[in-house]
Amino acid sequence: MRANIIATLFLTFCFTIGYTQESKNTTQTDSVEDKKIDFKVMPFINYNRNLDFMFGAVPMVMYKLDKNDQVSPKSLSGIAAAYTTNDSHLIAFFNRWFFKEDSWRAVFYAVTGNFNSQMFLDGGGGQDFYNFGTDATIISATLRRKLVNKLYGGVAYTFGNYKTEFENDVQPATTTRTHSLELNMLYDSRNAIYYPTGGVNSQLRFLSFPEWFGNEVSATKFFTEYNTYFSTRNENDVIAARVSGKFGLGDIAFEQQETIGGKDIRGYSQEKYRGDGILALQGEYRYNFSEKMGLVGFAGIATIYGSPVEDFDWKAYPGVGVGYRYAAFKNVKFNIGIDAAVGKDDWGIYFRLGEAF
Repeated sequence: MRANIIATLFLTFCFTIGYTQESKNTTQTDSVEDKKIDFKVMPFINYNRNLDFMFGAVPMVMYKLDKNDQVSPKSLSGIAAAYTTNDSHLIAFFNRWFFKEDSWRAVFYAVTGNFNSQMFLDGGGGQDFYNFGTDATIISATLRRKLVNKLYGGVAYTFGNYKTEFENDVQPATTTRTHSLELNMLYDSRNAIYYPTGGVNSQLRFLSFPEWFGNEVSATKFFTEYNTYFSTRNENDVIAARVSGKFGLGDIAFEQQETIGGKDIRGYSQEKYRGDGILALQGEYRYNFSEKMGLVGFAGIATIYGSPVEDFDWKAYPGVGVGYRYAAFKNVKFNIGIDAAVGKDDWGIYFRLGEAF
């Protein structure tokens, strides 16, 4: 199965909780009560129309790489494990490091698992859903350096190995091995790492899969996103907006394709609308009616190109929904909750560790 589902599962378990510890733009010193090492185990349960019920756990530890560094956020290391009732499973090891007074940021993760999913295409029996299964292993390392105030530049390398078999032989079984080299830029002016009430978080990523680096075919991908946040109602609530794009050029392998759903547009969980690239726009209102609880309302629209079903290209795919939030920690603005959303001929329920973006 393609890397997008794997990344969705993995990032849901791991990196949505990676920045929960403190405000990014503050220089707080550790108090006597602050723990040098903070260990937590986060349970996970979810339902997806494609993967069915999902159960997992994320044991993790937060810590300072340098106890004298009062600027860098705490670093994070942990393990994520998950199982779904359609017999998919994964295990992952992840690290996110901040050091040299937040002048350097690094990420390393490795994930392996078996994933049973479905795709919608023109098969021998006409347009329909067809099941497939993939054994996948992904290893990735990223290093970023602060260039000027709030602007980071970096490089990354990602290895992927995928073995995919399709139901009724609607497509030949594939074994795909990819090596990607990445250049990226990050602009981060948020007033808090996890629950920002102001500022911008924007990324631009260029991924190359050259043949000389061990790839069977050459391909290029561009990822871009722009997230912005505004406080409202006497700074009790937040308006958040997101524009994102994932663009594949060249010979995009099946495992490299994108599908509508997940972080960009909620309300799509059947993996029906897939293609070489996706554009999405969404907005969200975060209404906090008490210190511990809140509601969210969101809406968005997306489109795709390069779909195996040509009729799906460049059509509008809207999504709309509501959610409930509960503050899980006393000293940090970190919400857990649940979202329900509807899309075009689809719907989804999402258990949240943190906000969507």
